[in-house]
Amino acid sequence: MRHSLFISALALSLMLVCTLVHADRIRDLVTVQGVRENSLIGYGLVVGLDGTGDQTTQTPFTTQSVNNMLSQLGITVPAGTNMQLKNVAAVMVTAKLPAFGRQGQAIDVVVSSLGNAKSLRGGTLLMTPLKGVDNQVYALAQGNILVGGAGAAAGGSSVQVNQLNGGRITGGATIERELSSNFGSGSVINLQLNEDDFSMAQRISDAINNRGYGLAQPLDARTVQVRLQQGNASQVRTLAYIQDLDVSVPLQDAKVIINSRTGSVVMNREVMLSACAVAQGNLSVTVNQQQNVSQPDTPFAGGQTVVTPQTQIDLRQSGGALQTVNASANLNSVVRALNTLGATPIDLMSILQSMQSAGCLRAKLEIN
Repeated sequence: MRHSLFISALALSLMLVCTLVHADRIRDLVTVQGVRENSLIGYGLVVGLDGTGDQTTQTPFTTQSVNNMLSQLGITVPAGTNMQLKNVAAVMVTAKLPAFGRQGQAIDVVVSSLGNAKSLRGGTLLMTPLKGVDNQVYALAQGNILVGGAGAAAGGSSVQVNQLNGGRITGGATIERELSSNFGSGSVINLQLNEDDFSMAQRISDAINNRGYGLAQPLDARTVQVRLQQGNASQVRTLAYIQDLDVSVPLQDAKVIINSRTGSVVMNREVMLSACAVAQGNLSVTVNQQQNVSQPDTPFAGGQTVVTPQTQIDLRQSGGALQTVNASANLNSVVRALNTLGATPIDLMSILQSMQSAGCLRAKLEIN
């Protein structure tokens, strides 16, 4: 009987340990140095709009762009012509050149209004060269724009859902120039961790060395260097094996992220609280000022009209009770302890900052 109880307890312990151990693939934790995307940008014109284009009197560069385009097509616009182009909009086009993009490959582009166009819905982007940081043309973009927003206006009232001045063209650009790369020519691969972590760097290095795919060595908290074995000089084959290895994820740093613009508070499961006392209340001050006008009793008495300001200040303070927050060792307990304060997210930001200053919050506080 005791033996069966011991086995049951051991099995339950193993199950708990297995649930606590979390493993991720190396491909989800690192990136390969030198293998990255490159940004492309271009200036173009969108035509075919239903009267929602730029107001050319306020965006003269749209008219100038149209004149330059027409001149390249052999059409000369008479000097002094005041074109009212309600169906044309000047836009900026952005795209990402893949790490191993090949000539003729199609990539997605994002089109954004540059002037004061009301909507790009139904528009067509004319051929636009996309340049890199070296001012070289790497792709050409053209096609119909897909706008996710919608809107309507009538009688001075308008309704709009999402953004109308930006859209996307799936496969709207074609790569015309390839970016040179020396990948595959050396015998060293540098893996860059997504987050700085000495423990993670060491675990990735140990996982690679245990499988014999190369000689791995962590250089710092961000980089793991892998030297290929003699006779196995293919970086592609080595990376194909390395990226699918599972690595147990160590405990993360306890963090609390506060976004002061949106009032959101996010914390991970490693956050802990020490016992402390918190007094939280709201102080409101209302100032009301009125002008009292005093006039003479009779119209011809010779008196003057006197204006006397009357100010009333009302100060109210609610809450303010001293509440005890018990020590909490897991995320659920931390949330319950903070909920007992009855504070709003805005108040919670100040409370968490004060808790960290007092040493009650066992976490790093980041304010965005």
